[in-house]
Amino acid sequence: MNADKLVHMANQIAQFFASYPHEEAVAGVADHIQKFWERRMRQQLAAHIAAGGAGLRPLVIEAAARIASTGAAKSAG
Repeated sequence: MNADKLVHMANQIAQFFASYPHEEAVAGVADHIQKFWERRMRQQLAAHIAAGGAGLRPLVIEAAARIASTGAAKSAG
């Protein structure tokens, strides 16, 4: 998947959760990405963030950090 589409999809998830309290929003974005994105997509997101994360909402970056801290970006999916 190209980076623009990945960024767009991740930002749509973040937009949905933007009105939630911050901690719930981060958890919601992380949970959605863990449950519904393939491992390959999670890895592409992590690589995009490592390259600077251009275009991503801060909520996505926080959620990705949470995913990475649990090792979910590399696990099943």
